[in-house]
Amino acid sequence: GVWRQTRALLFKNCLIKCRTKKSSVQEVLFPLFFLFWLILMSMLHPHRRYDEVANTDLGPLDTMVLEDFVIGYTPATPMAREIMKKVAFDNFEDGLITEEYLSEEELEEASFLKPSNFVGVVFKDSMSYQLRFRDSIAMSSIHMESR
Repeated sequence: GVWRQTRALLFKNCLIKCRTKKSSVQEVLFPLFFLFWLILMSMLHPHRRYDEVANTDLGPLDTMVLEDFVIGYTPATPMAREIMKKVAFDNFEDGLITEEYLSEEELEEASFLKPSNFVGVVFKDSMSYQLRFRDSIAMSSIHMESR
């Protein structure tokens, strides 16, 4: 029964592999070739390792620098409002001035009209954002170069 069918199927597959040697060799060599290229690329562009930074006490925050500081944010979602409320009132006694904008264009216009103490925050989703200063954009994550 089952053993005879299994043996016949195995014999059939061996005959096919022997008769189509070119494709059989390709089945083995192509994955090895791609594996070689992956290893070569990883050796040419090694990952950068960063040393550990020791925990240090940075001291109290100088709130004098942040007087009359304005933080504008967009889009005006409940999650963004909650985050900005925590930023403004939980970390500072007097609270920072936060302004809500409906679009990125309004935020950019406000950054041109406001003085240099204006920072824009554009929430991309609930876990990522971009900081927009008067002349530049700063990403929220650590930038690591990768090829």
